[in-house]
Amino acid sequence: MTVLKRYVLRLFMSLKYITANVVDRNNGRIVATASTVEHSIKNSLECGRTCNAKAATVVGEVLAMRLKVEGLESGQERGIHVDVNKELEKKDFKNRTKVWAVINSLKNNGVKLILDENNDASHPG
Repeated sequence: MTVLKRYVLRLFMSLKYITANVVDRNNGRIVATASTVEHSIKNSLECGRTCNAKAATVVGEVLAMRLKVEGLESGQERGIHVDVNKELEKKDFKNRTKVWAVINSLKNNGVKLILDENNDASHPG
């Protein structure tokens, strides 16, 4: 069975770390990832005890580069789906800027994102 929204972006944030994964929903595998846990990213940032929107932007840039290397920046022409409301809901209010920083960084670096911003009022019936 083929999933329509095959590639999805998943974000994980804590006070110290930001991780962004693109998951292939057909087999549940992570096809590309970037995180402030990685030494190459961590050493290029001055996060101190917490990661900020600048760190989130760098995570998005690195993820975009890795998607391009894999040839998946367009999600095999279907795009990479982001359920914006779900990502915002599962983060606390302080992380909203970080969520948007990752999303905007991916878009600015040529990744074809499809933002699924389903509101109850605009949800097709």
